[in-house]
Amino acid sequence: MTDPVSLAAVTRRYRRVTALEGIDLAVRSDEVLAVVGPSGCGKSTLLELVAGLQEPDAGTVSVLDATEATARRNACAYMPQRDLLLPWRDALANAALALECQGVPRSDARRRAEPLFERFGLSDFEGARPAELSGGMRQRVAFLRTLLPGRPVLLLDEPFGGLDSLTRSSMQRWLADAIAQEPRTVLLVTHDVEEAIFLAHRISVLSPRPGRVVAEIPVELAQPRDVTSREFGAVKRRVLEALGL
Repeated sequence: MTDPVSLAAVTRRYRRVTALEGIDLAVRSDEVLAVVGPSGCGKSTLLELVAGLQEPDAGTVSVLDATEATARRNACAYMPQRDLLLPWRDALANAALALECQGVPRSDARRRAEPLFERFGLSDFEGARPAELSGGMRQRVAFLRTLLPGRPVLLLDEPFGGLDSLTRSSMQRWLADAIAQEPRTVLLVTHDVEEAIFLAHRISVLSPRPGRVVAEIPVELAQPRDVTSREFGAVKRRVLEALGL
């Protein structure tokens, strides 16, 4: 079976700067693949290539066997680093926005989003504006908005990067549960090695720019994962070694 997401010999340049070079990478069905690497190594560029927001200068990007940018965009749900909630919309309307963008009438989109608020730990906050929500709650609304269109491939770019450490840890546990309940093919970019190990089935490590895949490390740990365990620590050491740390 063809992998839902694959990149073959992909290179992306910006004028004189090469962001990614010779990337070979695949994400299997219902797998969470985390990509880690130093700042500026092209991690976000990699997601935008998969999402059909950019095109490679060389090589091939394929999502569900489609290489054309529009088809890739239609197969992917992309959650960028910032939640990008619209301040004039309440939480329910923000969550429903992706469906509205697909042409679903506003009332129908809200009706489809509302039953999920309890499952996402957002009960009684449907009418709250973004400024009235905590950072973690804003991220839950953003993730709900990402999931609602039902696209088979999720692209998550540093989803909890702006949160404090306690909220971030709580959200990582929440996201692990959410993905377990509704499996998707997930490509996760993060600078947090522990987050990658906590959430992913495999980790791809990129080199400093130009980003190249220098290691692929399986994470064969049962969920829920204990960050204090010896096994977790062993995987962390392998990732840090691949990063040259």
